[in-house]
Amino acid sequence: MTVTDDAASSSSKATEQWVYLDHNATTPLHPDALAAMCEAERRAWANPASVHRPGQVARAELESARRAVAALVGKHPRDVTLTSGGTEANNLALWQPFLADPCVGTLLVSRLEHPSVVRAAERLARAGVEVRWLAVGAAGVVSAAAVSAALQGAGGPILVALQAVNHETGVVQPVAAVADVVHRAGAMLHVDAVQAVGKVPRCWQGADTVAVAAHKFYGPKGIGALVTAPSMKLRPLLGGGEQERGGRPGTQSAALAAGMAVAAKRALSGPERYLALAPLRDALERGLMAIAAACGLTVVRNGDAGRAPHVSNLSWVGWSAPELCAALDLERVAVSSGSACAAGTAEPSPVITAMVGAERARGAVRVSLGENTSRQDVARALAAWRRVVAR
Repeated sequence: MTVTDDAASSSSKATEQWVYLDHNATTPLHPDALAAMCEAERRAWANPASVHRPGQVARAELESARRAVAALVGKHPRDVTLTSGGTEANNLALWQPFLADPCVGTLLVSRLEHPSVVRAAERLARAGVEVRWLAVGAAGVVSAAAVSAALQGAGGPILVALQAVNHETGVVQPVAAVADVVHRAGAMLHVDAVQAVGKVPRCWQGADTVAVAAHKFYGPKGIGALVTAPSMKLRPLLGGGEQERGGRPGTQSAALAAGMAVAAKRALSGPERYLALAPLRDALERGLMAIAAACGLTVVRNGDAGRAPHVSNLSWVGWSAPELCAALDLERVAVSSGSACAAGTAEPSPVITAMVGAERARGAVRVSLGENTSRQDVARALAAWRRVVAR
């Protein structure tokens, strides 16, 4: 996808074009979603909790979003709790079994998870929850066998947390197999599907709770959802009003809900569009490997298991990934060296470190394509990469 950046200045700088290959960080807001948000701001500005007519107009936007997310995930609208995004949804899910008494439960999780899950797990451990870190390997997969082994001897309420699609490698996790193991043990499974919905077919089936975020499927930032098992009653993390059936206090935004509703409806057919990106992603990988070989460099792909069709993570051995990303940025190519939520840290990616060690992690660069990524974008990115590594 080519992004234009109009630099406003007295010298009237020329429009600069960027090749945006960081869709796992965020996707651009779809024009239809933006139009729905503007219309909602015009006519649905009232408080959705108010019983008068203006409030109910705003309330209707929330319910439309709830229905759209339910259809996208494959659940009932009554089981959709609107949140501020994936981070809040993940935190809300992870704390549920342990709010009453943290000292009697067990959480199973791996270092492959998104920071919103890993940091929440670390907080739960400090609060007294027994946290068992699942073993992972170079393939980037949390296996059902590893979960089964970790479940042995676990006590109290037991929760297992697992991504559907890894945010850095794109590896699709075996959710169905893990769900079978988890439920036979009488435990619950939370799935972070933020990087999966709208990009791959429903690979989160069997989860008791599912987290989604609108800005990962061309909706607005600032809104997401936690989708729960039927009739599951959520305990709020914050004190406040009775919004979202008492599970998540705070006045909701009708405009954000309107944008998410449109994006969620589009995302139903998203996996077909993303599947068409696989040849482009593969061509990009082959091109990067060829550039590395021509320059005498060593490049290794991270995550040998089945992947989402739009993600590539390559380690440029001996290189600093942040410096490589910065050099590409000067060439107007946007890529990343890890989770956007971990940006600004000096440490190499915890995900890649857990898989293959810190040395490979230091040179790991993620490329993630989007629905509008073109062959021309790939060609421009390869040309820029060639210029950067050659010098």
